[in-house]
Amino acid sequence: MRPMGFVGPLLLSLLMTWAALVAFLVLARPRGSLVAEAIRVLPDTVRLLRRLAMDAELPRSVRARLWLAFVYLAIPFDLIPDFIPVIGYADDAIIVCAVLRSVVRRAGSEGIRRNWPGTQDGLDALWRVAGLPGKAPPARNTSTEG
Repeated sequence: MRPMGFVGPLLLSLLMTWAALVAFLVLARPRGSLVAEAIRVLPDTVRLLRRLAMDAELPRSVRARLWLAFVYLAIPFDLIPDFIPVIGYADDAIIVCAVLRSVVRRAGSEGIRRNWPGTQDGLDALWRVAGLPGKAPPARNTSTEG
């Protein structure tokens, strides 16, 4: 085999992986009113994510996912460049939603309830956005402060 004979298959596999990721991002995006709800609870969700990342009672894998999401958001380049209309800016939001769903499912309702800084209405909205079964647990903090 030629020394550079592996470059073509390597580039093809990278392109196929990128295409699969784009397809996943398009399928995983929130739909309809879920987007409006996600925007409404965004400030409380950011505080929740920070609290979850620092919560030593949660599994290490949950905290690692959160820190990897924080790193992804902090790096100056994206998997899908921002100059691509619509999906370019949406990849950050879609990845955060996917991580949030995973974290909420792994942390369990008690971990979320313990760290939720907002109202019960906001926690209910988070539960819908994350696509979790059943109803959200009672929020520990039921004040109207965010």
